[in-house]
Amino acid sequence: MRVHVFVRHLSILLALASPALLLAQFQQPTDEELKMTTDPKAPGAAAVYLYREDSVDFSSLDRNLYERIKVLTESGKEQATIIIPYDRRLSKVDSIQGRTIHADGTIIPMTVKPSDLMDIKAKGYQENSIVFTLPSVEVGSILEYRLRIHIDSDSNPVEALPRPTVRIQMPLFTHQARLAVKKAPIIISYLQFNAPPLPQDQIKTDHEDNYILKLTDIPPLPKEEWMPPLYTLQEHIDTFWLSNKIKNQTASQDYWAYVTTLWAEDISWFVDSNKSLKDAVAQIVSPTDTDEQKARKIYAAVQKLDNTSFSRRKSEEERKKLKIKEIHSAQDVWKQKTGSADEIAMLYVALARLAGLKVWPMLAVDRNRALFDPNYLEFDQLDDYVAIVVLDGKEVFLDPGQKMCPFGLLHWKHTLAGGIRLADKDAHLFGSTPPDTYKQSVTQRTGDLQIDTEGNVKGAVTIAMSGMDALYWRQLTLQNDVEEIKKQFNDSIREQIPEGVTAEVDHLTALDDSSQNLIAVVNVSGSLAAATGKRLFLPGLFFQSRAAHPFVAQDKRITPVDMHYARAEQDDITYHLPPGYSVESAPQSTDLPWPNHAALKIRSRAKEASVEVARSLVRNFAVLDPKDYSDLHDFYQKVASADQQQIVLTSAPPANPAPAPAPIGN
Repeated sequence: MRVHVFVRHLSILLALASPALLLAQFQQPTDEELKMTTDPKAPGAAAVYLYREDSVDFSSLDRNLYERIKVLTESGKEQATIIIPYDRRLSKVDSIQGRTIHADGTIIPMTVKPSDLMDIKAKGYQENSIVFTLPSVEVGSILEYRLRIHIDSDSNPVEALPRPTVRIQMPLFTHQARLAVKKAPIIISYLQFNAPPLPQDQIKTDHEDNYILKLTDIPPLPKEEWMPPLYTLQEHIDTFWLSNKIKNQTASQDYWAYVTTLWAEDISWFVDSNKSLKDAVAQIVSPTDTDEQKARKIYAAVQKLDNTSFSRRKSEEERKKLKIKEIHSAQDVWKQKTGSADEIAMLYVALARLAGLKVWPMLAVDRNRALFDPNYLEFDQLDDYVAIVVLDGKEVFLDPGQKMCPFGLLHWKHTLAGGIRLADKDAHLFGSTPPDTYKQSVTQRTGDLQIDTEGNVKGAVTIAMSGMDALYWRQLTLQNDVEEIKKQFNDSIREQIPEGVTAEVDHLTALDDSSQNLIAVVNVSGSLAAATGKRLFLPGLFFQSRAAHPFVAQDKRITPVDMHYARAEQDDITYHLPPGYSVESAPQSTDLPWPNHAALKIRSRAKEASVEVARSLVRNFAVLDPKDYSDLHDFYQKVASADQQQIVLTSAPPANPAPAPAPIGN
């Protein structure tokens, strides 16, 4: 999907750098730019970049940003608010200037002081954002600003400094861009989505390690539903430091061999130097337990610990009061009954090994953020730990650091995820986690609804969830009370049920027990049927009548499809008819297979005083290549059509009754 290349735009120039990368100067707009009302290169665009400059100078540790944006529509005026994130602990933002140029050439300079807002604060790190809004913006205006981000290296080693990522693609179409990296004591990785590689002889630098890309007509970032993480799609230049201990700094195998050796040593120290945990293991498992029983019991034990990645972080004062110290080993996690997701995952490895199990750690990239790229020589791209245990000769991937995650299930962000792993005590290698299957995440909705002669409905629906659907709500409960969970659950149901019908959660069960299905009992009431003469028209598929079927409106696809996880949904709704009514027609049997990917089945059964409609949609994939999109598009179009079938009730027997639908069990 993503290859290790340079750039491929219509006009590509690789030039040697000028002696200095100075802060860009404001440009005089041309008459053509001032008069522009639409852009033939970006039809329908709300705004476009006329010019962008992003220059990183490692000799002075400065980064200079300069942008000129043309506003073409009312919604394009939103581009006047500029947000620049930066690491406040290491950097400062200064030399901020901005102005707005109206279509008649009038210039309005920015005079307000930018705001400096804190976004994230943790030990040793604080991310802030500089925020400012350019003045007096109109449709037709040109927005222009420039600033400098200076990195303070006085008290930090070079390896600890930020590694800037220079973005090639942006949300807006770009007419011209100048992207530069000067005096780079680094290796530069040129990454691009789904493009052929540029010949290596076109990738050059000068003797001072300066790089400049001058690009034209850069398409905007794709915007499609169910896309993979944006970072994996965005054309960008990554920079990273390499240790001088690596013999061949251009060979990824040398880099990964070096850093994974250090990583394996750290893992060994954290996991294997915990002999005092033997007493804990003896309390958790029995000598007569099978390997799977041991694995499950240890998993349940670490899941009960306070997982600080999901609970409220304690202040330093609270930690002192509770005598919680810094964690340096798995033994510390067990002794204090608290740890982060990664620390708890490594505790699982330590306990399982002491129980005699064959188990290894794996450090993977969070698939919700990015994909693992071994050509990007940066260890910090790896995010989370999972555990691999051998049971009956097969590797089973576990997610002990994910609070409330059932044994044998990975959180979807850890499925199909690449990273590094240990294979035995001495070997380490690249690895990938397996995909999930639809059998692991199932939602079943069973309803019993009474219809009256006015078309009103009243009754209850029971929703049973397993796998990822249940895990979502359970993890949400860790940081919210039950009433807030009910509110959000009600909101999610209202997006699916017919217009005019309300749904309210009566109660939830097994919210805190991941070994059971999560059950929600929902009360349903409201106006369901449309009355015409002696007939009532009801939606045949209760939970699909207002559903937003994906992929129906889009004929072609640029990016891969990422639907997060495979799943199955099964509905069985029984409508009890009003007195004197019978079923004139009901949804016809539907069998819609998409071999090896998905299947839809609909069945209905009419009785004397009721009609039952069952629907099953199974999707056994999470990620799909764009080349398979036409099949996906065709399948969901047919699903959308089948889901619009109706139930027709009549107060008198029809003159020519429709053939009885097939039995629901067929």
